[in-house]
Amino acid sequence: MTGEATTCTIAVDLGGTNVRAAAVDKTGRVFARRRMSTPTEQPTPQFLADMINEVAAELPAIEWCSAIADRVVVGLPGVIDQLNERLITGVNLPEYWVPLISEDWIAGQVGLEVSLANDADLAAVGESEFGAGRNFRDVVYVTISTGVGAGIVVDAKLVQSGFSGGELGHTVIDWAAAEREEPATVEDLGSGTAIERHAAAAGLAARGAELADMVRRKEEPALSIWRRAIGAVGVGVANMAWMVSPEIVIVGGGVGNNADIVLPILREQLRRFGPSARPKIELAAAELGDDAALIGAAAWWHAIGRASATSSTATNGSPAGDR
Repeated sequence: MTGEATTCTIAVDLGGTNVRAAAVDKTGRVFARRRMSTPTEQPTPQFLADMINEVAAELPAIEWCSAIADRVVVGLPGVIDQLNERLITGVNLPEYWVPLISEDWIAGQVGLEVSLANDADLAAVGESEFGAGRNFRDVVYVTISTGVGAGIVVDAKLVQSGFSGGELGHTVIDWAAAEREEPATVEDLGSGTAIERHAAAAGLAARGAELADMVRRKEEPALSIWRRAIGAVGVGVANMAWMVSPEIVIVGGGVGNNADIVLPILREQLRRFGPSARPKIELAAAELGDDAALIGAAAWWHAIGRASATSSTATNGSPAGDR
């Protein structure tokens, strides 16, 4: 490929189990991938800078690629202090990493402009711009996995304040249980962790895909456990619908990706408890899978209204994947 080089973003998706990095262009195309197990035994998160530098160094060697990296987005499982540009709580990350993970620290290691993002917010931007929400203005993305998270995008802009929000999983939906100091939040009652806890209490050895298959076969007690847990998430989604009035709710995550046995339950809860006098709210499965956060980096800077001296606004398109 010849001609003037275009800019791209280096995206990092850090989880408690795995960390992935890649370059992504403004159309959502992902390339120069890296993946490793999250090295929680290491005393510092230096590996983040190392992965970013590795991706940046690979770009000139890609024959078809004329892109150069000019910025970095790091998706993190926790709450981001947007004003001071740092992580303040990290889920399933070593506590001693948290005070070290900041935009300034990473930028100093890689020599590029950096933005930190809550991972659910970043995936919400990806699905809104390039995935199941690309034809809608107002989008809520919900991830049901080990925990329950959410992100809100209105007119291509992420809804946020000084701290990353949209924490659907931590909202209380069972006040009586909360008064008794028992599980009471959407995440307590509806996450993958909650499903496994109830399955173990019922004497079921099945977990993950095996448990989901039992639900598809309508085997008890797996079916009742599943319906109750996903129903709890559905109440949370209905509450979110009252607050945000989205055109579409997109569902992803390890549990949420079982669309055939998740979406019908959520749809029924939304019908029962959501706003009925307003236009119908669509429910859809996420389209970008594990790449939602990586692809979201392509539109992140525009979504948060943060200008970059060398960046251009991302435009709608369909991610082409690896080439």
